[in-house]
Amino acid sequence: MAATPGFLTNWPWKPLGNFKHVVLVPWVVKSVYNFITMDVNTRDSTTILIFLLLLTRMLHNQIWISFSRYKTAKGQNRIVDKNIEFEQVDRERNWDDQIILTGLLYYLVNYYFEGAQHLPIWRLDGVTIIIVLHAGPVEFLYYWFHRALHHHFLYNRYHSHHHSSIVTEPITSVIHPFAEHIVYFALFAIPLMTVVLCGKASMATIAGYVMYIDAMNNMGHCNFEFIPKSLFVMFPPLKYIMYTPTYHSLHHTQFRTNYSLFMPFYDYIHGTMDKSTDMLYEKSLKQKEESPHVVHLTHLTTPKVIYHMRLGFASLASKPHTSSKWYLWILSPITFLCMLITRVYGKTFVIERNVFKDLKLQTWTIPKYRTQYLMQGQRQTINGLIEDAILDAEAKGVKVLTLGLLNQREEFNNSGELFIRRNPKLKVKLVDGSSLVVAVVVNNIPRGTTQVVFRGNFNKIACYLALALCQKGIQVAVSREKDCETLKSKLNSVNDHDKLSISHVYSHKTWLVGEGLTKEEQMKASKGTIIIPYSQFPPKKVRKDCVYYTTPSMLTPKYLENVDSCENWLPRRVLSAWRIAGILHGLEDWKVNECGEEVFNIDKIWEASIRHGFSPS
Repeated sequence: MAATPGFLTNWPWKPLGNFKHVVLVPWVVKSVYNFITMDVNTRDSTTILIFLLLLTRMLHNQIWISFSRYKTAKGQNRIVDKNIEFEQVDRERNWDDQIILTGLLYYLVNYYFEGAQHLPIWRLDGVTIIIVLHAGPVEFLYYWFHRALHHHFLYNRYHSHHHSSIVTEPITSVIHPFAEHIVYFALFAIPLMTVVLCGKASMATIAGYVMYIDAMNNMGHCNFEFIPKSLFVMFPPLKYIMYTPTYHSLHHTQFRTNYSLFMPFYDYIHGTMDKSTDMLYEKSLKQKEESPHVVHLTHLTTPKVIYHMRLGFASLASKPHTSSKWYLWILSPITFLCMLITRVYGKTFVIERNVFKDLKLQTWTIPKYRTQYLMQGQRQTINGLIEDAILDAEAKGVKVLTLGLLNQREEFNNSGELFIRRNPKLKVKLVDGSSLVVAVVVNNIPRGTTQVVFRGNFNKIACYLALALCQKGIQVAVSREKDCETLKSKLNSVNDHDKLSISHVYSHKTWLVGEGLTKEEQMKASKGTIIIPYSQFPPKKVRKDCVYYTTPSMLTPKYLENVDSCENWLPRRVLSAWRIAGILHGLEDWKVNECGEEVFNIDKIWEASIRHGFSPS
């Protein structure tokens, strides 16, 4: 929102919320109905083109968003090395409003103007008119309108909303108040309406010009430079008629320079070209891929998780992924295509970049789904991908790599020990985060608790968690005699043996649960039972009268920057204990591995987490 919102700031369909697209439904239905029912010789295929153009624009913009986030996360050719936070994501979530507006106006023009009906596929004279009118009146009028928007009166009421984003993303290009968009549409309508009124319009002319505007807008706000210098060397005048991402990025950081739309010609004429444009352009081209200090290695969970990832839909990624949205079934073909791509591509990729004080963090993703981790035949392939990622991190000088989700599965690689044995000279330290997970769960147990019971799979974390509780004087019950004997053998004091017991009843008020907790077990729990998971994945909630805790996690301090997405099902600015453990190892420079049967000092890592500003979530 602008500093002092002016007249026509809000979009007319804002009250409709997520159902705003229904304003297009009557036009889409009418165009499809007419196309199907009317005679082949009389029906107007242009109406179908409008609908397809709107869908294409949505896809085109989303591709820019995903690619830009991928490139800036890697750091190569990044222009502005600053951070994006949730506030900006929330402000820019309605980027498709302008597509709805243009869609309505396209349908109106097609309905009322004969020159916009029954368009041919191609007309060269129409293309020529579009080019001339854009380079002339459109660029000229936009330049002076843009300068006017930077006058304090209009800036405070309208344009400051757009400039709230210092670090831009492709969708930043269309984040303006409704009133601004009306003017922009009027400007871009000059060449479009001219060819319509002159009878020179064609499908290629209309669609091509609209896609050109979208492409240039997205390019100018993508925050990474990719226009090769050789283009300007071979054709020097190009710098006057085509801008670069660097050029417009400076407008967002300097405010009073680089006003032109897509052609910097008028900035050169009127002396508003930023003097550092060329220098920043060359610097950005030379910017190398960033080498992080700490890497968190995770993996895909479900096929639809691609929409909830940071590289997917920004609005979904900024919210906890507790369930898939009903409308995602429409994208099933894209979901299936992405599954094929991940299967063929089969290489770890970067999805997120964060900064904690002076520590550079990245999140890498293995292109495998949770179901594949449960398949015996996938074990060797997945371990190979994990090992390749570890060796890649080693080559980049990474200090710590944490194994997230099922990448540390004991049945797969014994919590990462397999990779240490295969590569004994590794400098990068592998951390499975067990110590902090134990510390978080211990501190999540309500004060005054005297007994707990373990349910689900009993693993390394459960073992050390039970030992820690016994040492605190809490009665621990397990369901299998084998697990009880294992715990007794690891207890330092024989006096603590009486803290262990085998139980097959469900009356305990505090449950510590791992993977494999069944619905039947939950149904047997007494009312008010507190269920605290120590597993990577949360149990499915089947009881409304029980209290379910989230998976081990902590709230992050303000020092953690560039946080604009949620980690799976966790709330905003809450990270899993496994991921935080790697950050702490990097901050404290603990040069030790935590994998296999090894567990770091539980009290020491908990004290470090509190000291660095993390708090129980």
